[in-house]
Amino acid sequence: MSTEQHDADAYGQELAAISHHQHEATNARFMVFQALAAAGIGHEQADEIVSAVEAGAVAGAHTWVSESSPPHGSEPRFEDGWFAGVRDVASYLRRIADHTATTERGRAASSAMLVAHLQQSASPAPEATAAAEPAPVSVPPLEAKDVLAAAERFPWAVAAPGDRHWPDGSDFLDVALSAVGDEERAGYIERLEAFVEKHRDRLEELLRAYGPGSRPASHGRYALVGQPETLVVLERMEAAPFLLRGRWEEELETVFLDDLEFAWGPRIRLSR
Repeated sequence: MSTEQHDADAYGQELAAISHHQHEATNARFMVFQALAAAGIGHEQADEIVSAVEAGAVAGAHTWVSESSPPHGSEPRFEDGWFAGVRDVASYLRRIADHTATTERGRAASSAMLVAHLQQSASPAPEATAAAEPAPVSVPPLEAKDVLAAAERFPWAVAAPGDRHWPDGSDFLDVALSAVGDEERAGYIERLEAFVEKHRDRLEELLRAYGPGSRPASHGRYALVGQPETLVVLERMEAAPFLLRGRWEEELETVFLDDLEFAWGPRIRLSR
């Protein structure tokens, strides 16, 4: 077995293990939010409680890494490199803990939206509406072609047409747009454009590191990176992650979303 093949196999095993833990954590978090809601705790306080627990878990990893030592009998230069690496990793973990404790907001509300969606899907069809009942207020249409045209305007976030994995990614776009709430539709294109501009550096790095032609992509992974439709998926991943995943699991293979989530590193990880 070549070194490259061994590295790919080890990387795949690592992804599988991490995905398992993420799946278990997602289920547990979902149950906690439901329990807190049943106890009468509001969304904001629920987010604070869960964020504090998760930040504490990252802080525990920080302690474990900080207290690690190089193998006994290592050369001084190896030890110097070891401790330098430990300091870098520990510093990064501290930033993650700070971010988790202070910015993880909106998850309880998103969880509640998913619960409501699942309950609505499972409920029997309502009886015919009486003729005298007023018609519902119409929702502004959100045309997929208009959203796609807006996404195509950002070359730093989108691969060239000939390099894309799917010439037509309409299935992914349709699912992502189904997670856009009625109240967001009227100004969604402007919202998407603001999202892409805000995350320009991050999107450039995503395309470079995981897009077509990258080493991870050569192993057949991260196929959504570089698709214009993916900008909508990423925006929804940040804004309504639970609802996005619920809709995605009804229509598409989750491996595509899992890989994209791993590469993007959203504020809420739901990948399995």
